Amino acid sequence: MLVWIVAGARQPSISLAGLVAGSVTLAVPLVFGSLSGVLCERVGVVNIAIEGQLLGGAFTAALVATMTGSPYIGLIAAAAAGAAVSMVLAVFSIKYLVNQIIVGVVLNVLVSGLTGFLYGTLMVPNKEQFNTPGRLDILPIPLLSDIPIIGPILFEQSIAGYLMYIAVAVVWFGLFKTRWGLRVRAVGEHPQAADTLGINVNATRFWNVTLGGAIAGIGGAVFTLVTIDSFTKDISGGRGFIALAALIFGRWNPIGAFLASLLFGFAYNLQSILGIIGTPVPSQFMAMLPYLVTIFAVAGLVGKSRPPAASGIPYVKG
Repeated sequence: MLVWIVAGARQPSISLAGLVAGSVTLAVPLVFGSLSGVLCERVGVVNIAIEGQLLGGAFTAALVATMTGSPYIGLIAAAAAGAAVSMVLAVFSIKYLVNQIIVGVVLNVLVSGLTGFLYGTLMVPNKEQFNTPGRLDILPIPLLSDIPIIGPILFEQSIAGYLMYIAVAVVWFGLFKTRWGLRVRAVGEHPQAADTLGINVNATRFWNVTLGGAIAGIGGAVFTLVTIDSFTKDISGGRGFIALAALIFGRWNPIGAFLASLLFGFAYNLQSILGIIGTPVPSQFMAMLPYLVTIFAVAGLVGKSRPPAASGIPYVKG
């Protein structure tokens, strides 16, 4: 497909290294979002609110980084904003037993409306004061960044990019190699059995959902501190739903979600590059490529995916 499309382009060439590097950059918020979903669903809570967590993190990062003059403080604030959105999800879905999907959808709409309102009333008329956060510095790793092709792609990242690698490894190790992970998976598969063993099911769910929100908030900060250096209305552009698809594609496994996010990041970058080189293929087709990939991924072409057995089911003790 690539050969066919590029053959008819005005500039018939694509840099493979540039294509992959851009794909990794675009995949960073998807990876953080999908990890948030993994942490939540492994413990039995469906996290439809990833989009709201990304958006809240992006807005807070831009605002706090501008006011403090430090993108790094903005990154921390983004994690706090994502955690705050998740805590609302946790309180209503775990304590008050409200349908988790409904709460997630409402949170997405609420955060979109709130950030849109604050952007229009606060940031637009006072851009220099509230919406000039700057960018996170690119920190090349000595020697590793000098490796041909893969060096610049993997080892010339901002701190958010390196945190992505660390988060994937830590979440995978925590879920499958520690006592904490065993308890989390037990709560997500059979909460009644976990309760009889002395595990506080609802407390485990609450803190896992909060942690997942903090991770998604960091992903949101990538939009305003790495990709561009300002916030715009609905800057996340539906990436939260793509992240949700990535965790399903990755079969609720952190490494699988990471690889699926890279695939979707590649589709996004391909759309942009093919538009630049001027292919005869309509731009509308390029724009829908990531979503086509998502549909094929979740339609079962990679095999049947089985979520945690108690995912989406509230737990009432006794």
